[in-house]
Amino acid sequence: MARYFDLHPENPQKRALGQVVEILRNDGLIAYPTDSCFALGCRPGNRDGLDRIRSIRKLDHRHHFTLVCQNFAQLGQFVHIDNAVFRAIKAATPGSYTFILPATREVPRRLMHEKKKTVGVRIPDHRVTQALLAELGEPLLSSTLLLPGEGEPMTQGWEIKEELDNALEAVLDSGDCGVEPTTVVDFSSGEAEILRVGAGDPAPFE
Repeated sequence: MARYFDLHPENPQKRALGQVVEILRNDGLIAYPTDSCFALGCRPGNRDGLDRIRSIRKLDHRHHFTLVCQNFAQLGQFVHIDNAVFRAIKAATPGSYTFILPATREVPRRLMHEKKKTVGVRIPDHRVTQALLAELGEPLLSSTLLLPGEGEPMTQGWEIKEELDNALEAVLDSGDCGVEPTTVVDFSSGEAEILRVGAGDPAPFE
């Protein structure tokens, strides 16, 4: 049964965040709010968590997972990024964008795209997510909480708790959450290619 954490949207309770971090460090899987929509998340080294995300969402091995990072210092450990791309991404973050970039050796092979050796990264503009990442001290391996056969992601914490109670260790709810997935921009070739238009304005990358 998943624990339910009702977090303040501006000043999330530090004690509750500490409990969530403990769950994550014990290889737990959580649902948490972001500036785009709810996401499933676990530590990048959590192989079982990765398999459970695949199972919940019915994902194949071509799916791009995302490392949700606190800041650019963290992001730079996991992807190769040249100056021109850095400037373009820097201007749009934090925000509702996911960027596909070549992965560094810090990224476990199972998280990369099978053929391209790329990974998704993003820096969210959401206080609760940022506070959680600061407390955890590493990125969250994440995927949008979009269930198979559904046209839209789940947006209510209590509904997620009801639907996925036995599949998760924790549900974080802070009331304020986006309802659209991120805009996905692929920079793996060095040029911007918009793969999905979502919450982030695609205009800077067109």
